[in-house]
Amino acid sequence: MVDPLRDRDQDLLDGSYDCVDRIVVNAYFSLGHNPGGFRIWWRRLLGSEDHLDNTHLKRLAGRFSRRLYAFAKKRHLPVVRGAPGERKHEIAEEYLTTHAVSPGLFLITVSRAPALVWKIHRSRAGTVKDIERPKSMPYVNHYAFHIWDAEWGHVTLKISGHPPFAAQIILNGHEYVACRAKGAGMEFTKEGNCFTPISDAAGLARVADTLSAAPAIGRLTQVCERWIYTCLSLALDSEEQTASGFCYQYSVYPLEYSRHLLFQGGGQMEKAFQALVDRTRAPLDVPRIKTILGRRRRLKTRPHKKRAAEWSIVVENPVYNLTLFKVPGGYLTLKVYTQGEPVLRTEVVVPNAQELGCGRSLSSFPLIVCRLREILERFHQVLSSVDACFIDDGTLERLPLPAQLGATRVGGIDFNQARMRHVVQAMVALSPSPRGFAASQLAGKVRSLTGQAESE
Repeated sequence: MVDPLRDRDQDLLDGSYDCVDRIVVNAYFSLGHNPGGFRIWWRRLLGSEDHLDNTHLKRLAGRFSRRLYAFAKKRHLPVVRGAPGERKHEIAEEYLTTHAVSPGLFLITVSRAPALVWKIHRSRAGTVKDIERPKSMPYVNHYAFHIWDAEWGHVTLKISGHPPFAAQIILNGHEYVACRAKGAGMEFTKEGNCFTPISDAAGLARVADTLSAAPAIGRLTQVCERWIYTCLSLALDSEEQTASGFCYQYSVYPLEYSRHLLFQGGGQMEKAFQALVDRTRAPLDVPRIKTILGRRRRLKTRPHKKRAAEWSIVVENPVYNLTLFKVPGGYLTLKVYTQGEPVLRTEVVVPNAQELGCGRSLSSFPLIVCRLREILERFHQVLSSVDACFIDDGTLERLPLPAQLGATRVGGIDFNQARMRHVVQAMVALSPSPRGFAASQLAGKVRSLTGQAESE
């Protein structure tokens, strides 16, 4: 793993590691997501289409709700109703801070969110005339099952209350690494999504790398299969699942990949980070960020009604003593911030894995992680190059003096001249380009900075 940013501060570090963070897996029954397939599934479930109407679809959803509340009451499980848009994972995290839980289901949260609900039209003769997909998804109950898994820690499994019972499985790579590291006898302290301190940083990095390799596909499939059909049995019991051929398929949706630099002291880390932010946010411009994120190629054609993706560079202070250097790059986001006292964290977030252009099925998981790692490494290279290009005050004083280049005497660089300042500013903005730049590009950049016409 070549990382110039890490190698430059090697003397200040105790180690580093990469980790896949938040993983969201979409689970869907493909047959139930098209009208013809839904009719076939209903015939398998009930033997005919006699009861295929809106009323019976609502009754099926109501049966799911009644079974869930009865199940929770019998096993003394808390059921918490949340507001739309509220992160149910955080509700469970707060619950875990005050309750000791054993492996298995420990909490259920209920909230309303948009979901596919088929609309059935029947003819006067009583036959099914049409099965319509609504133009806007209605808000329906979603049931989030919070599970403590021995291998993955806290797992959230959210299922729509209406058929075809689309689901999401939310996992955290840091919790998986923590469970594996404990089993290996490593000592560490976990603060949110980072480890400090670590007795064996290299060993923990090797454990974290297992989530980036091909066997991770099997591990993700196993944890999904281990719990999803047990939770689905409240909507469709095992006999109904078998008779109707109900079977989930999986795809990757949002994904986060992060790199952590473990500094020896918090003061050293803060000094290095603040200098990095101050020196980087001015030279980096939007075209360079597009190159880092691999978005210089033309995007796929999108509907005109959607807004174009926004590109920007943002420095935020969301809480005291925390600086967040964020680059929202259209459909990808890069972040640099401190976490814990001695940890500098860099992460890349993709809200939809399909935007990476390598597919989003679960079998593509290692390739998706590889793409995110490449983006993160390019970002580190640019950060290191921009940060390392700065010079001390003594060199600045000597720059205006004439120098000798072979047998030729050349003039100095006088920053008191506005023209020279514009040229240097343009060179810094173009410097992250991996293939260099031409004099014509430099002239164009100077014109864009000064507002001059080409004739000037």
